[in-house]
This record gives sequence, C-alpha cells and structure tokens, in this order.
Amino acid sequence: MTSLSSAVAFPSSCRARPAGGNSRRAARLLVARAAASSPKLPSGRRLRVAVVGGGPAGGAAAEALAKGGVETVLIERKMDNCKPCGGAIPLCMVSEFDLPLDLVDRKVRKMKMISPSNVAVDIGRTLAPHEYIGMVRREVLDDYLRTRAKSAGAEVLNGLFLRYEAPKEPNGSYVVHYNHYDSSNGKVGGEKRSLEVDAIVGADGANSRVAKDMGAGDYEYAIAFQERVKIPDDKMVYYEERAEMYVGDDVSPDFYGWVFPKCDHVAVGTGTVTHKADIKKFQAATRLRAKDKIEGGKIIRVEAHPIPEHPRPKRVSGRVTLVGDAAGYVTKCSGEGIYFAAKSGRMAAEAIVAGSANGTRMVEESDLRKYLAEFDRLYWPTYKVLDILQKVFYRSNAAREAFVEMCADDYVQKMTFDSYLYKRVVPGNPLDDIKLAVNTIGSLVRATALRREMEKVTL
Repeated sequence: MTSLSSAVAFPSSCRARPAGGNSRRAARLLVARAAASSPKLPSGRRLRVAVVGGGPAGGAAAEALAKGGVETVLIERKMDNCKPCGGAIPLCMVSEFDLPLDLVDRKVRKMKMISPSNVAVDIGRTLAPHEYIGMVRREVLDDYLRTRAKSAGAEVLNGLFLRYEAPKEPNGSYVVHYNHYDSSNGKVGGEKRSLEVDAIVGADGANSRVAKDMGAGDYEYAIAFQERVKIPDDKMVYYEERAEMYVGDDVSPDFYGWVFPKCDHVAVGTGTVTHKADIKKFQAATRLRAKDKIEGGKIIRVEAHPIPEHPRPKRVSGRVTLVGDAAGYVTKCSGEGIYFAAKSGRMAAEAIVAGSANGTRMVEESDLRKYLAEFDRLYWPTYKVLDILQKVFYRSNAAREAFVEMCADDYVQKMTFDSYLYKRVVPGNPLDDIKLAVNTIGSLVRATALRREMEKVTL
C-alpha cells in the first residue's frame, strides 16, 4: 500500500536520505574485511542459509544469496498466497529489481484523495509522462521472485516452518524443523523434516515463527481487510490509471480505505490498529463511499492479514536475522511495505554474501548487524516522519480534512511523488518549504476551528 503522505508538511531535510552507491560500497568493504577473520569453511563446502518465507523479502533474499555463492533453501508454506495488500510498488522497484513490465497490472498516474466530507482532490498532476505507481497482485509478484531465486540456484521447498534449534557450540549448525508438503507421499498436514544450516533469514511475515524463536519481541499491528471486486467493464475504465484513497472515521479511525485497480478487478480494503474488532464495519463503509463507482461488482475474493506498525525490538540474534514484515518494515500512515521487504531481504543477503566471502567462510552476528545499520541509516527517517504524520493528520476528521486540502498543493505532490517513486530525496526549494510550513499551520488551525464548531453542534 502507499499514500500521498510521505512528504507532506515536512521540509526536505526530514525526509529519507538517498540510497547512495558510495556509502553502500563502503559498507560492503567493511563487511568483507570482517569476514577475513571468520573461520574458513572446509574445501567443497558452502555456507548454507535457510530463508523462511517466500514473499518479496524471502524471494529477493534467496536470489541474492544463491547468486552470491551461498547454498540456499527457501521454505514457503503457501505457493499461491494472496496477501490482502494494496499491491502498490514505486517506479524505482521495477528497475532496481529488474521486474518485467507484464508483472504490473496497472500503471497508476492519477489518484483521488477523498476527505471525510467527500471532498475529492486529484493527485498526480506533477508526474512526468513516464512516471507511475505500479499495481501488482502479490501472488503474481511473489511467484515470480521465488521462480527467479530458483533459477539462480536456490532450492525452493513447499513447507511450513515449525521451529529452529540454536547451535550448542560456536560455529555449530542451526537445525530447522518444518512440515514438508508433497502430494505424492499422501500424508495429510505434511511430512516432518529437518535440515542443518549455518544461518537463517526470517521472512515469514507479521506472525513470524522465526521472530518468536529468536525472542524478537512484539509490536503493534494493524488488521488489513480487502475484497477483490470484479466490476463491469464500463466502470473499470474509470480505474484504468486511477486509484482512490478514502480517509475518515467511518472507513478507519487511524488508517485509510482504498480502491486500487488490478488486471481485471479492483481491490477494495481498509485497515486499523486501534479498532480491530470493527474492521468489517469499516470495510462496509469503504464500499459505501465507493458505491457509485463499483456498483454492480461481484466480490471474487476476501482477504485479511496483520500488518506490523513498527520494527521489532530485536531483528538479529546470532546468525538469525529478520527482514520484511517479520522485521516490522511497514511504514505508518501509508502502509507501504513491498519495496522495503524486497530491499531488506536483498540487503541482508548481500551482507551474508560479503561476510562469508561468497559462501566460503562462516558468518557472524556482526556481519548481519551491518545490514541493520545500513537499512536504518537509509530508511529510519522515513518511518519516523510517517509516524508523526499519522499522529498529526489521522487523529480526527477535521485534521483529515486539512490533510486532503494540503494534498491539492502542487509542491506537496511533487515532493511526495519524488520521495515515493525513487526512494531518494530531491532537494526542496527553501521558500516553498517555508510556504508549505505556513500552509500546514493554516490548515491545522482551520481544522481545529472546524472540530470545535462540530463539537458545539453535537452537544
């Protein structure tokens, strides 16, 4: 999922720092030097890593590990998994992860942000002709990344991870226990198996069993609820290049509702952290807000899933690390997670490859911690800014009205899209930053006044 909120009301110095190539190369050199002191593996033996989970994080990690000379086993329990996800990916992900364009169902160039009072603001005016937000189906994207990992040399197993046993001596093996699913053996629930590995990458989502085993700690989470709706062809024309986002207490007290286009249907959904028991009520309200545009549609699939709200307290323990949703890499306010999942999976894998000298040496916890340090350096400001935005603009309907009003500003749109599409900072104009700050204060003042008047009416 994504939102037009990653740059609103914050000067460029507060936004995510650019993913500079020089700093990344320097970090890899440090990892490589650290690897020189770790034990060399016996001749003919490669470092062996288990990647648990086959979503964007696991697929990207497994591919990078296999390409880097590491013996890789990817374990995924559900090969046709359809996660209730808006499915929005930034433009830079298409090139950075070399994704074929036929994976992208729709190229969204227009967005409507719709306020609690149904004031609609058109967003996308600042996009260049070649720019767009990609809309994908998770089952298609995930399968592609797993297949590519397999082509790179990773072994892909259909199985359910159960638990792992930590080594009893330094540089000993981790024992991974899992249920192996194989229709040919006729065993209901799978066949219990185990394998020995040198390191584990936990990419098994918000309910990560790897995280539980390593004592990673809990985090607050949202419940996302989504319905895939097949609407008449004439109505689908409206959503050909358009997505919609609805804000208001009716659709979510702390998140937003969405209508995102897919290949031949739309995904209609919402999410909440604070009122999980009311999620179906919020979903009904989202459908009601979009009623005229999806009228005559047929629900073809219903999906629900937890989404983390902040990174876990612990993301590395020994030679085990977490990536993607398992690590908690979903941004507040926007709910974006696909890019950060794939990016974290690749970064963790690259740290293991470098730390093991392409699979010829044992890795250490310090190698994995370098992945965390680089990821946090690059993206921690984004998470903090969006956390603040959510607290400021999602706290009341009046504040949401102010937020939608601000989204009409061309400068806000340009800075937001530049930040989202490329995951880098384009320096802002200081005068425009000052103007934006003033307009933000004005919008919030008007929102506060409106809220007070509304309270008078309801008393």
